[in-house]
Amino acid sequence: MFPLGDDNTKLLFPFATLLLIILILGTWVLIQGAGSEPQLSASVCTFGIIAGELLQLLPPGTYLQIAPQLFCVMDDTPNWYTTISYMFMHGGWMHLIGNLWFLWVFGRSVEDSMGPLRFIGFYLICGLAAAGLQVTFAPASAIPMVGASGAIGGIMGAYLVLYPKVHVNMLIFLVVFITTVRIPAIFMLIYWLAIQFLGGLNSIGNDVGGVAFWAHVGGFVTGMLLVWVFVRQDLLRQHRYYGWQDHA
Repeated sequence: MFPLGDDNTKLLFPFATLLLIILILGTWVLIQGAGSEPQLSASVCTFGIIAGELLQLLPPGTYLQIAPQLFCVMDDTPNWYTTISYMFMHGGWMHLIGNLWFLWVFGRSVEDSMGPLRFIGFYLICGLAAAGLQVTFAPASAIPMVGASGAIGGIMGAYLVLYPKVHVNMLIFLVVFITTVRIPAIFMLIYWLAIQFLGGLNSIGNDVGGVAFWAHVGGFVTGMLLVWVFVRQDLLRQHRYYGWQDHA
């Protein structure tokens, strides 16, 4: 299933959502070479989170080959800036496009309930929490973690709390058939969270890279828990559909 959009009325211009999209795209082009090598691999090594390096559980000089003639070499001091920079890095075009689309679909409505400055703070905190849970489950990993999906998971968690009844338009692939359906956000988002949780359970003890499922779970749950700290009630009340009760 892939979300095409939602039925939620947008009341504010999405300054923060667009700013994040521009920053991520700018990072992709200027720092990651738009996916070309060796810039892509070098940026992942430099700006991605490497849990074993961050927690100093890997000896300095430990290396991981991630591309021909390119190695991630562990430093002897933690690179704490990666806990922020990793959110703006991506591993490929599909990774980038998928994350930006989810950010656009769900981010505008959540920003509508917070305003741009609170929304950016909320995004960054969810991204930090996402990294924290992923590192907790793989503390000695030498594999770099990159991507905005943990922070976007936080946005999706907030959306679930704020707008569970709003319908999301989904693109469905059924073997050779493609169709669209409208379903309440609660069903789509809980399904997404369940997939991430099951993927996380399956990844325990398996340090071979791939999807950072626990980052997605950590971001999502953090978003659910912190949303009311950042929400502005005056903005939220302007939406007819929020929570479980319809409002005039």
